[in-house]
Amino acid sequence: MSSKQRTLKVPSLGGIDEVEVIEVLVSKGDHIHQEDPLITLESDKAAMDIPAEADGEVAEVLVKTGDWVREGDPILKLILSAAKDIGDPPQEEGKGEELKEEDQDHKKAEASAGSKAETQRVPVSGGDAVDLLVLGGGPGGYTAAFRAADLGLKVVLVEERPKLGGVCLNVGCIPTKALLHAARSIDQAAQAAKIGLNFGAPEVDFAQLQEWKQSVVSRLVEGLGGLAKQRKVRVIQGRGRFVGERELEVKTQSGTERVAFKKALLATGSRPVRLPHLPQSEHILDSTGALALKEIPRRLLIIGGGVIGLEFSNIYTDLGSKVYLVEMAEQLLPGLDPDLARSLKKALKPKLEGLYLKTSLESLQETSGHLEAMFKGQDQPLEIDKALVAVGRKPNSGDLGLELLGLKPNDQGLIEVDRQMRTEAADIWAIGDLVPGPQLAHKAMAEGKLAAEVIAGKQAAWDHRVIPAVAYTEPEVAWVGLSEAQAKEQGLPIETQVFPWKACGRALAEQAEEGLTKLIFHQETKRLLGAALFGRQVGDLIGELALAIEMDCQAGDLALSIHPHPTFAETLPLAAEMFERSITDLMPPKD
Repeated sequence: MSSKQRTLKVPSLGGIDEVEVIEVLVSKGDHIHQEDPLITLESDKAAMDIPAEADGEVAEVLVKTGDWVREGDPILKLILSAAKDIGDPPQEEGKGEELKEEDQDHKKAEASAGSKAETQRVPVSGGDAVDLLVLGGGPGGYTAAFRAADLGLKVVLVEERPKLGGVCLNVGCIPTKALLHAARSIDQAAQAAKIGLNFGAPEVDFAQLQEWKQSVVSRLVEGLGGLAKQRKVRVIQGRGRFVGERELEVKTQSGTERVAFKKALLATGSRPVRLPHLPQSEHILDSTGALALKEIPRRLLIIGGGVIGLEFSNIYTDLGSKVYLVEMAEQLLPGLDPDLARSLKKALKPKLEGLYLKTSLESLQETSGHLEAMFKGQDQPLEIDKALVAVGRKPNSGDLGLELLGLKPNDQGLIEVDRQMRTEAADIWAIGDLVPGPQLAHKAMAEGKLAAEVIAGKQAAWDHRVIPAVAYTEPEVAWVGLSEAQAKEQGLPIETQVFPWKACGRALAEQAEEGLTKLIFHQETKRLLGAALFGRQVGDLIGELALAIEMDCQAGDLALSIHPHPTFAETLPLAAEMFERSITDLMPPKD
């Protein structure tokens, strides 16, 4: 029986007549899975990905970048996968659809390094193989490529986006911080009214703001392009997939190119998690779509109280949106020590139109150009204009041909590595959001530099004790090392000291007295084990505490280090002085 073929079409566009295709994410021959993005559409209000409805192999792509499509227009022809994945127990005799012999071979090649996959492998031969192939041009990828080139390796860097920088520079960290800067300016102007400085209601030219945000991004990514040229790193723009254990095929706008390599580093990052029960709608956004809005939404629902959701809540509340935030956990930033979570909630809640903790979203439906959200336990739906889904990210480890390298991601889609970022496959390394650990750009950059040095023959291994993290809310939250809860779970004898910013002159002068500095010390060794800060620009302070933990600093080391006065930074030694019982700015704690 011949393989079944289906034509995948553009779903409902929520009443929009015609939308432009701004990116085609798949090519003929790609093996895709249900919910994998196929194309990106952009209206005058938002960008959205159209996901696959089934697993299979792309037989023909029927659209191209720049096309305008309507609901029901064909996107591609898909050869459907078998009902069961290869690797599942075999079906009983006579049950299920029988595959043609060539389809069976193709399936085996996709599922494991089987007989047909072995014939596809291309060993290193001749002098044309590059020393290092880096797949993915985000912070970790370009850092690895540049460091390897500096160490004398011939490097090819493959990046799917038109510019280097990955999610972080293009549609993540940097554009978000640009909008947060604008939002913070509005917030501080409002606070100034309390001290006699009245600026009036802000007039937001959102188009100009978006243009400025993009100019910041452009300066950075163009700079990366220049650094790549100076280092003689060859950058190939296109979608890469391994076709042998030492060969990558890159599908570019001008055709297909193959790169033979001696060693490879995987740095393909991650993408937003989709909620499968939500409908396709231009009004339901991920973080990329929330950055690309053409208008400020009047009513915005944010699903998820983690870092991304909180940062966007700050952006759009200050820009004038009525923002509702829903989180399933009992606190914001789940995992953060409860005292800091309470401080964050106290600061954020007055800005929000609604905050729903310990609440799950049951449904989100489009009705007459807007959305209606139903929460568990509520009788009436909440009417909103846009919804941002910010419930996490998942690694981009699918459809890379990893089986031809002998690699299989775990159940979370992650690739296991050792302390030198080596995978279980010979001469293959992986970093960033592809490997276990926090999904942070600075972690990926450290891993990329380490991997490049190992690949170049240097003796190096991951020996970092801690990785700092920051939520760029207003005020900010930053943490590093063990939390108080983690230290107690490990049974460590600890003493926690909190210095309130109400006793900090700089904080009082800048209307930032809600802040706090929390340090966690080992009672016996007096070493700093962890820290958590809440307050204005504490992200700029947390690095010092990361260094203190790495250097095995005791409380006295921090307390005796002279910090300038008046600053927010002086709250760090003041909290250490509380542990030492040498503080004079407050009454010392009683033993």
